[in-house]
Amino acid sequence: MASLDEIRNTRIEKMKMLQAKGINAFPAKTAKQCFLKDVIENFEDLTKKDSVILAGRVLAVRGQGALIFFNVNDGTGSLQGLLKKDEMDAEVFDLFVNTVDLGDFVEISGKLFVTKRGEKTLQVSTWKMLAKSLLPLPDKWDGLQDEEGRLRKRYLDVIFNPEVKDMIEKRSKFWSATREFLVNKGFMEVETPILENTTGGAEAKPFITHHNALDMEVYLRISPELWLKRLMVAGFPKVFEIGRIFRNEGMDAEHLQDYTQMECYEAYSDYEKGMKFIEEMYKFVAEKTFNTLKFKIKNFDIDLGQKWEIYDYAEIIKKMTGIDIFKADLEEVEMKLKTLKVVYERGEVFNLTRAIDNLWKYCRKQIAGPGFLINVPVMMEPLAKRMESNPNLVERFQVILAGSEMGKGFSELNDPVDQAGRFAEQAKLRAEGDDEAQMTDGDFVEALEHGMPPTFGFGFAERLFSFLMDKPIRECQIFPLLKPKKD
Repeated sequence: MASLDEIRNTRIEKMKMLQAKGINAFPAKTAKQCFLKDVIENFEDLTKKDSVILAGRVLAVRGQGALIFFNVNDGTGSLQGLLKKDEMDAEVFDLFVNTVDLGDFVEISGKLFVTKRGEKTLQVSTWKMLAKSLLPLPDKWDGLQDEEGRLRKRYLDVIFNPEVKDMIEKRSKFWSATREFLVNKGFMEVETPILENTTGGAEAKPFITHHNALDMEVYLRISPELWLKRLMVAGFPKVFEIGRIFRNEGMDAEHLQDYTQMECYEAYSDYEKGMKFIEEMYKFVAEKTFNTLKFKIKNFDIDLGQKWEIYDYAEIIKKMTGIDIFKADLEEVEMKLKTLKVVYERGEVFNLTRAIDNLWKYCRKQIAGPGFLINVPVMMEPLAKRMESNPNLVERFQVILAGSEMGKGFSELNDPVDQAGRFAEQAKLRAEGDDEAQMTDGDFVEALEHGMPPTFGFGFAERLFSFLMDKPIRECQIFPLLKPKKD
């Protein structure tokens, strides 16, 4: 078997063969008239034409002597091509035989017909090289078997794995459907900064970089929330953003460091109205993307069309663990975590809030959903409005699906004094070494002091898409980040 270098060298010689005949192996233009998908759909009408010009990647070649069959694919569909030496210029025929390899992109011209076996085919009268491939495509059965190889060479993975192409197409539909739903509801799409002086809107460790022109350290955003709420202050009634988020945290089947997220904000609304709105959104996006509301996710059978449940944060934890989060101290919660054999990162800084959060995650994994988690303590959420009936709780909900949180929304905190106080509490946590606690954003507090109406805010990330696909989130990114390949 020839080595990769030998194959490459052979293909370079074929490229030189074309060049020697004055043929550009990488021309800029093609006379291609239509996509192969349209050819298949309108085949009968197109057979009436004397000639059509098509193009695509050569994925198969068979036959020998004076008769060559091959298949081309242009990303929308495939079609068989046929070259007959005695019915075309012999030199053009021989040039195809001597220079074309699997993986090459070619333009082909000829007449469409159906073979005796019922195969829709283009009988080629002339052809043109569009891009000569210097490296071979991997073997369909033996190539790209390991996960890292598939992710690193995703462009090849797509060629031979139809389910990967389908995933990428569904991912596009997912965000298009999200955008369609929000626009139809009167929301305006905006873009907010990715580089920030101060991060906010979530509890996460940011990426830090240096801004050369201003000679200062800046952060990649962990959320667009505080910018979008400034637009509420500005008087826009409904805004949303779909964009990249960066969090310098751990990597697992549900978490990545950079990913796409949607956040939307509606003035004069609240979290109770928001729950109805979000249930409608999830159903719309799922139906548009997957043509169903029923999913198999992990070990759960999920039906988004059924009644969405309401889960009380403290009640769920007490029911499943026996811990009353309003009375327990850090030692008691940690003892329970050990009893339940919950694995968690303690780190240099570990407080009651972090301990309770780990206890909740243990409980959450047992809840199928769909439903909304409510009645979260204020210590767990520094940006949500307190409940008037119980100031120790916030008006926040999270979508619970297949044992995970698939989106968060709340009645936004618009009291600047309360917001400043919560930032101060977060600052204490940061001073104690908690680098995931939120930074104080004085400019945002000042914006709130100018007045922000009652507002409902919500966000979900592409993790929702990965769950509906029932695949690890890394598999559902088109080009996930990988370590550099070692030489």
